[in-house]
Amino acid sequence: MRPAARRSRVVAVALAVACATTTPTAQTLPQPLTLDAAIEYAGAAYPAVRAAIEGVAAAAAGVDLARTQYLPRLDALWQVNRATVNNVTGLLFPQAAVPSISGPPFAAASGQSVWGSAVGALLSWEPIDLGQRRAAVQEAESAVTRARADQTLTRLEVQHAVGAAYLAVVAAERSLAAADADVERRGVVVRTTRALVEAELRPGADASRADAELAAATTRAVRGRLHLEVARAGLARLLGVESVPPLDTTRLFAPVPAGPAAVAAASAHPLAGARQAEIDEARARDAVLATSWRPRVYLQSSVFARGTGAHEDGRLEGGAEGLGPERANWALGVQVVLPNLFDTSAVRARRAAAGALTRVAQARYDESLLAIAGERRRAAAAVDAARAVAAQIPAQVAAAQLNETQARARYDAGLAPLTDVADAQQLLAAAEADDAQARIDGWRALLAQAVADGDVAPLLAALRSTP
Repeated sequence: MRPAARRSRVVAVALAVACATTTPTAQTLPQPLTLDAAIEYAGAAYPAVRAAIEGVAAAAAGVDLARTQYLPRLDALWQVNRATVNNVTGLLFPQAAVPSISGPPFAAASGQSVWGSAVGALLSWEPIDLGQRRAAVQEAESAVTRARADQTLTRLEVQHAVGAAYLAVVAAERSLAAADADVERRGVVVRTTRALVEAELRPGADASRADAELAAATTRAVRGRLHLEVARAGLARLLGVESVPPLDTTRLFAPVPAGPAAVAAASAHPLAGARQAEIDEARARDAVLATSWRPRVYLQSSVFARGTGAHEDGRLEGGAEGLGPERANWALGVQVVLPNLFDTSAVRARRAAAGALTRVAQARYDESLLAIAGERRRAAAAVDAARAVAAQIPAQVAAAQLNETQARARYDAGLAPLTDVADAQQLLAAAEADDAQARIDGWRALLAQAVADGDVAPLLAALRSTP
């Protein structure tokens, strides 16, 4: 076996074994689940990733299949038949309906039949192909390269989707916590207001207003629980489990770390790699067409024998005569197979189509470079904005808390209307929601930046190093 063929076979077997032995199951999902663990789990367990791994294995097997064209071919035949022997002199165009008869025609036609037998083997080897088999192997190898590029891109897309879904669950949990805190604060105001109204220190309209504010806050909390359940269902689907385990989010509320100092070129991104693989595969396909007009040379050797119950003098032997081979032959030869000369136009048309597909793939590659550059700029801007917002949020929350405390004190002292308390509580609820969202937005921006850079490994390293 040639070294390249052996390598391709080893790759196919290794991929199959890796897929069979390292694919996680629902029982291996870490609990509690961190963001980095969720991303790594989905990068190996999601069905689309497993399908891409099997696609690489199938493409690698295709390389082995293409390399079998270098091997000689041995065809063997054995047959026994019972037939009449009425032969005529004449010609038949090549066809598959009328069986061929060998031997001279007899003087008269007969309805009698005899046994006939044949056994033989043909060994054929193509020592020279003028690059046709090499082009076929290169086409198969380009399919492997494309399958690997698609696998890498699929894993990156799945990791992005899982990371975004995980952060959506965390954001929903924090938003629900802020909504529940708002409900609790407004419940305190409702109880205080009712006491003041019963003591005739406040008008009854204040109690109605407090009840309305509490009902609105409760409605927001109910909607928050709905959003949380929807987010959990989305994350469970991406992880391939029935329900999401408890999440460990302690690292997500630390300061957002800095992004990577150096970024690989856009051409190294998995999306660009997948598009480049499309170009290479299209070029390899065109190379196969370019060699299809070349002649093929075969060395052939045959050994065969035949038996029949009919003789040249017209005698027809009965019994088992003809069941065994009687006459044996051998042959050696060289066969040159020329392509169909009238197929030139068809080959030219197929090459024109292949050239167009190559240009399409090149345009898609150029488009991918533009998309990657644009995503990197947007991701960098999002990271900067997230850090700027995170720097302002503590002051916003502290001011909102102080404002709510002062508004309630003024209302309790009869120095301010209830609307001031309602506005202050609304402002505090919005500040707390913004605080939770700002912390998650920082990690969302880092995730988007890692995907735009084409590698989530730095993000995972940053998560693990976060205290």
